[in-house]
Amino acid sequence: MRSTTGQFPIQCTRFNHVLLQNRSSFHLPKRVQFPVLPQTSNIHFHVSSISQFGGSRFLECKCSSESVSGSFERDPGQEYGPEPNQMVEQKAATIVDILKQSNSILPHVILASTILALVYPPSFSWFTSRYYAPALGFLMFAVGVNSSEKDFIEAFKRPDAILAGYVGQFVVKPLLGYVFGIIAVTVFGLPTPLGVGIMLVSCVSGAQLSTYATFLTDPPLAPLSIVMTSLSTATAVFVTPMLSLLLIGKRLPVDVVGMVSSIMQIVIAPITAGLLLNRLFPRLCNAMRPFLPPLSVLDTACCIGAPLAININSVLSHFGLTVSLLIVAFHLSAFIAGYFLSGSVFHNAPDVKALQRTLSFETGMQSSLLALALANRFFQDPLVSVPPAISTVIMSLMGFALVMLWAKKKEQ
Repeated sequence: MRSTTGQFPIQCTRFNHVLLQNRSSFHLPKRVQFPVLPQTSNIHFHVSSISQFGGSRFLECKCSSESVSGSFERDPGQEYGPEPNQMVEQKAATIVDILKQSNSILPHVILASTILALVYPPSFSWFTSRYYAPALGFLMFAVGVNSSEKDFIEAFKRPDAILAGYVGQFVVKPLLGYVFGIIAVTVFGLPTPLGVGIMLVSCVSGAQLSTYATFLTDPPLAPLSIVMTSLSTATAVFVTPMLSLLLIGKRLPVDVVGMVSSIMQIVIAPITAGLLLNRLFPRLCNAMRPFLPPLSVLDTACCIGAPLAININSVLSHFGLTVSLLIVAFHLSAFIAGYFLSGSVFHNAPDVKALQRTLSFETGMQSSLLALALANRFFQDPLVSVPPAISTVIMSLMGFALVMLWAKKKEQ
């Protein structure tokens, strides 16, 4: 085959602007590859001759290029890297991804806040009870921004799951609380007020943190968790006094107005605001979503570290370790019971695993802050407040440890 400078066999369909009437009769080798031509080049092809080698025919072309460099080779001093705008966009995307993934470090932040509250209580003691409602309300607002009204409509279509969550909250958990309260007094020989405190923890409604935990593991079921928690909180004004009378033998008058106000401030109003903002100003919601996870992590850390720091004397009392172990066993039993009982009831559901995790959070996490408030207000013995104070921390640590565990399993 004849070869001259600037002539070469065409082997690639990329030169689709070279029109051949009898393309099928030419043999185009596949092994030879051309360099990528600069975009600024103006390429002209001239058919010089057609040669035949064996049974194959080759088309010989003369290529001339009008370009800045005049060559297909890279200029020695020229560097081909990303454009400045692309670098800025990549950096911005990286920051956004980091912000969105802040929830993955939540268990570590909770553990760090717990240690800090134990070592240096003033770091969280400033976060008094007056900040709890706004802090929990912010978590509900974050859930609302990432939800829609359709999600809540779907949640109300599952009354069996709502009933199961209610039974776990006000039947299974109080029975476990009664058992561990009796064990604390009879087996470990602890003072009776400590057993009463454990029973009191089991009598209160669900915790708003359970909704946030569900949102982190199974976002589609967060509205269902909100409905469960709101229902248990709304009826706690009647159920909690009844349970305390049955288990403890003392009727606790719960403030109905205060409970309704709490539901409005912590649950209804923030979630409604998030839903409306998502509907009316979607661009604004898209802009703020990356910042919600890190703020929620800090918010949760304060909600956990503050009760521990404020009640540090009770937690570090000579009964503290034994009560802590009993509280761990109580919550662990509640998490396990909620998970496996719901699995046996809803084993045919398409989202049975997600439903099991949700009901486990609902059963294992409750409003220990409400139990702490009731203990301080209606019981003269200060030991009654020790189990609720410890429960606030243990419940959160165990709940968000499960968040981390289940999130890793879902990724595998």
